Amino acid sequence: MKKILIAAAVVAVGAGGYWFNQQSGGGASQSNDVLASVPADTPIFSGQLKPFPIKSYINSLSQSYKTYPEEMFAELEQSDDARAKFFVSLSRTYMDSLESGQTFVTTFGLADEIKSYFYTLGLLPVLKLDVEKPEVIWALLDKAEKDSGFSHQMKTLKGLSYRSYTLTDAGDAEPIELLFLQQDGLLTITLNASMLAPGTLETALGINPVTPSLADAKVLQDIIKTHGFSDEAVGFVNHQELVKAITTKDGNQLARQVTAILAQEGEDPFLELRTPECHSEFTAIAANWPRTVFGLNSVSIGEQESTLDFSTVIESKNQAFLNALKGMRGFIPDYVKNSRDTVFSMGLGIELNQLVPSLTAVWDEMLQPQYQCQVLQEFQQEMSGQNPAMLGMFTGMANGVRGVSAALLDYKFTEQAAGAQGEPSLESVDAIISLSADNPSMLFSMVKPFAPELANIQLPQDGSPVDLSQLLPLPPEYGISPKLALKGKHLVLYTGDKAEIVANKLADEALDNNGLYSVYLDYSKVFAPILSLAEMTGEPLPEEFSMMKDYNMQLQMGLDINDQGIVFDSYMNSKATPGGE
Repeated sequence: MKKILIAAAVVAVGAGGYWFNQQSGGGASQSNDVLASVPADTPIFSGQLKPFPIKSYINSLSQSYKTYPEEMFAELEQSDDARAKFFVSLSRTYMDSLESGQTFVTTFGLADEIKSYFYTLGLLPVLKLDVEKPEVIWALLDKAEKDSGFSHQMKTLKGLSYRSYTLTDAGDAEPIELLFLQQDGLLTITLNASMLAPGTLETALGINPVTPSLADAKVLQDIIKTHGFSDEAVGFVNHQELVKAITTKDGNQLARQVTAILAQEGEDPFLELRTPECHSEFTAIAANWPRTVFGLNSVSIGEQESTLDFSTVIESKNQAFLNALKGMRGFIPDYVKNSRDTVFSMGLGIELNQLVPSLTAVWDEMLQPQYQCQVLQEFQQEMSGQNPAMLGMFTGMANGVRGVSAALLDYKFTEQAAGAQGEPSLESVDAIISLSADNPSMLFSMVKPFAPELANIQLPQDGSPVDLSQLLPLPPEYGISPKLALKGKHLVLYTGDKAEIVANKLADEALDNNGLYSVYLDYSKVFAPILSLAEMTGEPLPEEFSMMKDYNMQLQMGLDINDQGIVFDSYMNSKATPGGE
């Protein structure tokens, strides 16, 4: 139970900090007092330096996002451990506060707009956020104590008083505490442990500024400028500091803390990595892949609707590696990459002519160094036994392919379908699958010998569709009439009027290599027909589906390569439930 509770506290502080910062914006102001107490070599940072309209954001979430199943806390509530009940009480309060933006800010004593920060001092998580009414936080903790029987101690450090909750068992040789401090409208939540070096807690509580700090090093400004992020949000994971932690015993604060923990455990799983050779070679690798950074490209928050567009970039200085990956990029059509009118869409952009050469270049780049570190030697030996050139046997038959994509644009159920004895049935489907290639007509001709049913089909070069209903016999009541057509550089299989419009637009799209992967999902359009079907049948919906009935959210994710590294793009749009606050 002790380890579970400690993990719960770490996750609570870490996830809470990440959640607050991902809902909010970060700025490049380097004169902030908080940044002056964050070491420049912190392994993890996520900062919000501009006020974020948290009240409006909560209001813009659909009601389904704010609900939770009753059994969510059932197991912990049955525990006799006061610490478990304490966390359950806080968790329930948080979930209940999502009822509305006003309830949320009132429950936690927040202003309508807040700033927050999450970072680590080595392993030590630190969360800081603006609080307008400090007494509300204390009352919230008092209630959790009353509900659980768990209590705190008041402690003082250099004139600052804070609450301390002991997470470990009484008499434990290595006590771990969860701390809450409020000063000058700023709430700090962190942990304390005996393994921490003197002064670490003082830094976490903001008593001592550090040198060099994030403010001194202008790290955030550099990230924003390099990646074109807005100054609404920014954060990073520092790979170089993580490498120091696993390849040295005292290379940085994190390394010293890890060493202290491993000394208590009596074993060191990083022993084979903590050699001079491994340290030197992993350090060189980390120099080429220094950070993972993330930030907002744009943000729009309103009472009824919120939109967040953000990116995560695995930075790389290895241009040979990046150029090889960029060579694989293919074509993703507009109906996947930029349209948000579908139920679901997905596109895979791969230029097959370049797949094997690109993978071979990646392999050569990774096998070229003559490593002395045993771990890296073993890795290279495993890679050398796999030859990407073998893929050429399969990709050779699909020369010129640039990508394959698909989308479900719409689907409906009808209450009474002809010939279905009055039972609800599928009424219509609008869907499309497209293969993009330099010469799609030639590829279709190559496929014919392997699919005899296609042997007599001749695709008009003017883009006119061929009806495949005879080849794919489906019940007419389903409203599916598949058609195959050549649309410019695209071989298209589709059904439905909406899909036909999309197919016709494809004819004008040039084959520009614009990405590797993209996927889009509209939750409301996915569940609306299912809920309609349930009403027609009169069958009760499972609780999971009932909770999703008002889930009005659209998500899109993409993968691409640019000159800075490997890019993961994300888009989220959320709309409030009609009739809600």
